[in-house]
Amino acid sequence: MVDPRDKRIADLEALVLRQAEIIARLERRVAELEAKLGENSTNSHKPPSSDPPGTRPEKRPTGRQRGAQPGHKPHKRVLLPPEKVTRRTEVRPSTCGCCGGRRLRNLEGAPRLHQVVDVPEIHPDVHEIRMHGAECHDCGETTWASLPKGVPAHMFGPRLLAFIGYFLAARTSRRQLREVLEELFGIPVSLGALSEAEARVSEAIAGPVDEAIAHVRGQPVKHVDASTWRREGAYAALWTIATRFVVVFFVAADARSPTIAALLGKLTGIMVTDRGSQFGFWAMDRRQICWAHLIRKFVAFSERKDEGARLGNGLLLLAHAMLSAWHQVRDGTRSRKSYQLMARNAQQAFEKLLERGVELRLRGVSGACDDILAHKAALFTFAFEAGVEPTNNHAERALRPFVLWRKVSYGSQSERGCLFAERIMTVAHSLRLQKRSILKFLVDACHAHRRRLLPPSLIPSTR
Repeated sequence: MVDPRDKRIADLEALVLRQAEIIARLERRVAELEAKLGENSTNSHKPPSSDPPGTRPEKRPTGRQRGAQPGHKPHKRVLLPPEKVTRRTEVRPSTCGCCGGRRLRNLEGAPRLHQVVDVPEIHPDVHEIRMHGAECHDCGETTWASLPKGVPAHMFGPRLLAFIGYFLAARTSRRQLREVLEELFGIPVSLGALSEAEARVSEAIAGPVDEAIAHVRGQPVKHVDASTWRREGAYAALWTIATRFVVVFFVAADARSPTIAALLGKLTGIMVTDRGSQFGFWAMDRRQICWAHLIRKFVAFSERKDEGARLGNGLLLLAHAMLSAWHQVRDGTRSRKSYQLMARNAQQAFEKLLERGVELRLRGVSGACDDILAHKAALFTFAFEAGVEPTNNHAERALRPFVLWRKVSYGSQSERGCLFAERIMTVAHSLRLQKRSILKFLVDACHAHRRRLLPPSLIPSTR
């Protein structure tokens, strides 16, 4: 016969084991939730705009006064060149500023210059075409004159189209642009007419953008990144392929591998990305994984309350040492050859730390370490391939204006609107990188489209 006390003890032991399992599960859950609450732009993929107040530590006072420091290169107002001066006033002193005497001798040499810049009242150039009608004596039918050759059937001239494209590229909303056109230029325009102008600008820059797409596909180094966009209220993917002087954008249906593979075309060159699985089609030894993303992951490790913190601190120390030395290579104070030797040693140290992280069997740490190890062939490409950067900041900076546009406009409501957004941002960002005038390019493109001439190019000619 079973002793009731033994049964009671067995039941209590089973209860304790179940409770221990529940407690362990809840502790893991609490740790996960605390980690979620602690996520910010320094330890996750979240943008800085999502950081709550107090996330970043306040800068300690340096003891220096505000403003320019001793030895700082002065920045003075630059005078406009003589060809841009529209009128001049000559002023000469009549009395001596010291004794008041009137016997003065004019000095030789250039006078002191002061320029006052203003904007004249703007009046639109309105070209009115008066098309008369004539009645036929033979049949009695009325015939009306046609528009002269080269005169568009719409109300927008090339410069006005270029202005509209420029303001839209600067993320001005259509309602704001309508107000600007009426207030500054005295041109009343409906929202429908602005939509029509947008389509015409899109057609004018289509050729240069297609040329830019072909250009970036053939470049030896490409930075690739994606964000979200809205098309007719539904989520879409916003892709960028960025090279040094030309950046192109695409609004695609999704962020899957087949989509980005089709956008990239032939698999040539080195691609700089994060560790997204959609980039797996590209050869690992022809990739560079973004170290900014890795450092954010290591920061997340270091903020844990278990063995992961020690691992994270070790990885962070090694990563910062590597990037600090890389800055010396870029500045010319360290040779690339010595850095490559350092990179080979550092890679071995990284791999040992990551292998230790896998062995820890920690949720949220071990899996990430295993995934980084799977990308080990793409960690130090920048050390051995010229023109490759260790981070994907170039693509992220390119996406930022587009993301701000999305936040204001909520995307596009049509396929045509998405196409315009891709093209105008490709033009604007590429020209900014090349330090070329966006407005002049748009004027030239609209003139060329109207006259059926060769459009200007987005490809830098002397780089």
